[in-house]
Amino acid sequence: MTHQPRASFKSPRFAQPATFMRLPHVDDPHGLDVAIIGVPFDGGTSYRPGSRYGPREIRNQSSLIRSYSYFQRVAPFERLNVADAGDIDAPPVSIEKCYAVVEERIGATVEAGARPIVIGGDHSISLPVLRALARRHGPLGLVQFDAHIDTWDEYFGGKYFHGTPFRRAIEEGLVDGRRFIQVGIRGPMYGEDDFDFHREHGITVIDIDQLKDRGVAWAIAEIRRVVTGPAYMTYDIDSVDPAFAPGTGTPEIGGLTSHDAQRLVRGLAGLTLLGGDIVEVAPVYDGPGQITSVLAANLMFEFLCALAQGAEVKHETITINRE
Repeated sequence: MTHQPRASFKSPRFAQPATFMRLPHVDDPHGLDVAIIGVPFDGGTSYRPGSRYGPREIRNQSSLIRSYSYFQRVAPFERLNVADAGDIDAPPVSIEKCYAVVEERIGATVEAGARPIVIGGDHSISLPVLRALARRHGPLGLVQFDAHIDTWDEYFGGKYFHGTPFRRAIEEGLVDGRRFIQVGIRGPMYGEDDFDFHREHGITVIDIDQLKDRGVAWAIAEIRRVVTGPAYMTYDIDSVDPAFAPGTGTPEIGGLTSHDAQRLVRGLAGLTLLGGDIVEVAPVYDGPGQITSVLAANLMFEFLCALAQGAEVKHETITINRE
């Protein structure tokens, strides 16, 4: 018997401690198909901090979501055993120590047979999650929804911050650049050479003008063409226009609408998805009604529905050389 959200006709939606969609809180991931895990860490931010509070508020705003998707035609909790596994106690003052505990916890979750959906935190936390998954499955395909490329080399001499995780992931052999696509890229850059790394490693970019000119359906087809084999989704909420998602640390105008965001995540259904994350929700900057956290919670539900329709994941431990 799978876990189910708390029944809204027996327990008011505003009652009880907040868990994602009012699912049970379960410490042991054994027996789960999907584990919801928070990483309240924002020590990798370069502008406005505050995403450490994202996991708590996203859980708060998930309480209204009902358990059947009309658009994906799936009831995920009938197909998958899902629970909220709480937060990782990430040290707030050391990004390296944060990475160590995140990799250990996600690794244990994966070894137990559960796929992680991770709530950030800033985007730097994707790297240790990818380390844990790639150790089990080998180099991954990746779909990144984002305003920013996050493949810069360093910041103030440091190799780890929220602008570097996917450069490090390719350098460490965690992600296959030829199966990596970035969607929604926009905003000012440092220069044309920002994309040298992309050309070297075969990364595909769909910038916001391409998406708006050619449409969401075309973007979904491109995602499905590029992201083959075992794959991961990472969703930076700043891919969405700040008119719809102001609660983030590095907002960029001219982005996706909330509806674009939903349709793009729905388009992942059927891929071999090992897990995913949603990051950079900073509630302190949010608009009326906590609209950014509401959107993030709903995108997590759309991703959960996509997982419920995806290909079966086979587990295999693989050695990754990070040198």
